[in-house]
Amino acid sequence: MALDPQVQAILTAVKAAGIPEPWQVSLGEARAGYQARVARVDVKDEPIHQVADRLIPGPERPIPIRVYRPRATKPGETLGVLLWFHGGGFVIGNLDTHDSACRRLSKEADVVVVSVDYRLAPESRFPAAVDDCMAALRWVALQGAAELDIDPGRLAVGGDSAGGNLAAVCALLARDEGFPRIAHQLLIYPCVAPEPETASHHRFAEGHLLTRRTLTWFYKQYLRSTRDTQDFRFAPLVADDLSGLPPAFVLVAGYDPLRDEGVQYATRLVEAGNDCTLVNMAGMVHGFYLMLGAVDAASEAIRLSGAAVSRALAAHRGE
Repeated sequence: MALDPQVQAILTAVKAAGIPEPWQVSLGEARAGYQARVARVDVKDEPIHQVADRLIPGPERPIPIRVYRPRATKPGETLGVLLWFHGGGFVIGNLDTHDSACRRLSKEADVVVVSVDYRLAPESRFPAAVDDCMAALRWVALQGAAELDIDPGRLAVGGDSAGGNLAAVCALLARDEGFPRIAHQLLIYPCVAPEPETASHHRFAEGHLLTRRTLTWFYKQYLRSTRDTQDFRFAPLVADDLSGLPPAFVLVAGYDPLRDEGVQYATRLVEAGNDCTLVNMAGMVHGFYLMLGAVDAASEAIRLSGAAVSRALAAHRGE
């Protein structure tokens, strides 16, 4: 399938503007630049019933979270929860870059979304982000009913790119630890492989927003050494056992370097006996999920994601 015309227009504009890649500028400039680029293609002022920021306990420092409520609830009614981990290569994302997507997801899935501002690299290298995300997951499961007025029995994890990696890792760790029980994992073009060596990594190495050089730079910032590439907490694809995991919705983009490893992970989930839905948005590039103000398919992707989360959590209502 050809590139979506709306995506092609963005790629043309990026090339004409000569926007530097993250590895070409300072860390502060890379983070500010990412936020500015997202803002240009994001939807503005996405309405939602309620948004609140707060801090929760973390392993090294308090973890900022942002809580989205889609609507007022009836007396005695509680909503399920989606714990969301933002993308950005473990280096440049934050709560604000993914704010509109979380607002839209909350409404589409009719759940409370809790977005987690985990520690970033290179200031905090692997496995700091994993530790923060697991701490947030345990806190929501244990304290969510009292602190957030949610039903922790209907708990999903999700994220895009690096956040999809963290969601997949949390699902594995929660399975191994026996707590908490996760009802669904929403994996949006996740990075899950130990090395960026699939065919799609080489085919789309340049010219499709996320380049091979940027991706390898992200991993260099995040990992302590090459030994970490064989740790399933970085690369879920190297896990020996993928059985007994929550139902998954895996979304990939047709022109994304990460496409093939996302497909491989979905395939392995199914082979291990898990329920997994794989959707390929064929004309899309990496990062399109955040382009709600410029790419129609972004809205469709979030609609599909929200529906998958809603169905999964509905199956656990009353447990």
